[in-house]
Amino acid sequence: MSKQPHINVNASQVAARVIVCGEPARVNRIADLLDDVQLISDNREYRLINGYYQGKAVTVCSTGIGAPSAIIALEELHLCGAQYIVRVGSAGALQDNIGLGELIVAEGAVRDEGGSKAYVAAEFPAYADRHLLAGIEQYLNMHKTAAHFGIVRSNDSFYTDNEAQICEHWSQKGVLGADMETSALLTVGRLRGLRIASILNNVVLYQQDVQEGINQYVDADQTMMQGEKTAAEAALHALCCMRCAAGRNG
Repeated sequence: MSKQPHINVNASQVAARVIVCGEPARVNRIADLLDDVQLISDNREYRLINGYYQGKAVTVCSTGIGAPSAIIALEELHLCGAQYIVRVGSAGALQDNIGLGELIVAEGAVRDEGGSKAYVAAEFPAYADRHLLAGIEQYLNMHKTAAHFGIVRSNDSFYTDNEAQICEHWSQKGVLGADMETSALLTVGRLRGLRIASILNNVVLYQQDVQEGINQYVDADQTMMQGEKTAAEAALHALCCMRCAAGRNG
């Protein structure tokens, strides 16, 4: 099988268990949690590494920002044999009880982005795989880490003219946080027969200025960096609880 045009790898280079994240630099940070790490591709926004966690093969792939690039990664990873995918991402809180560096685990997502709607109507639900959710929850409980489980909202821009009003609307509906990729991954992954989950590190307080919050994240605030590390560890634990199909890597 030839290499995929965007992630630039072939089926022999992708494990059944995959973490995806938006930022290429986050791939490097997750690599610190793995053994025998190897960079296998760095093309456009897609940086991929392979490594081992507790003896099981794992691929980590960055997706860039937004639903379209995340879906491209998912589709090409699927063609290369990925079976289980967990997004380790960042989010802005939509509830005022969610602090910086606290984790949001998406049980489902509001599909307020256009990428997944190119596949199926908005009435189709975006919901996470229950086995991966159980693995994430098990890890968090074992390490006595509080997290927020519930609904997130994925959208295409946080710079819209009425963003504050939109966020207030979804906050009143009990939505926990907002990102740009989760709903697309849950939806398209479900359509492709993959098991998908998403665990998000909160990097912006509710009703905090977005630019201020993003600047804090870029400055690598220790609390948020610890949140990212814990999210990645929980994702790895959940992935390695899964039994891969015969013949697949890991």
